[in-house]
Amino acid sequence: MQMDAEEFERLVVDELDRLPDDMVDGLDNVVFVVEDAPEGGEDLFGLYEGFALTERGQYGMGELPDRIIVYRHAHLSACEDVDALREEIHTTLVHEIAHFYGIDDEQLHELGWA
Repeated sequence: MQMDAEEFERLVVDELDRLPDDMVDGLDNVVFVVEDAPEGGEDLFGLYEGFALTERGQYGMGELPDRIIVYRHAHLSACEDVDALREEIHTTLVHEIAHFYGIDDEQLHELGWA
């Protein structure tokens, strides 16, 4: 599937807007970023960089924001049409936001969000 970076980013923003308020209202000091691919060449749809709420002690004193990265090339390679792409972006956002809340990959697999 082909899609330029600007259009892909619009889809990510649209999917963020569709997430339930109770999922996103608790996000504090988090930025969402779209990149083409991970620097190390890993095959990832997304990545959470930061400290989960369950791992934070004293927090909020000038720390850089946590980042949730959505990788464009992996999504485009895995999806055949825009509907499938939207669904995969949605799943990636839920998955990475869950890491912010301290939910690990094993729990996400059990919940069907891996």
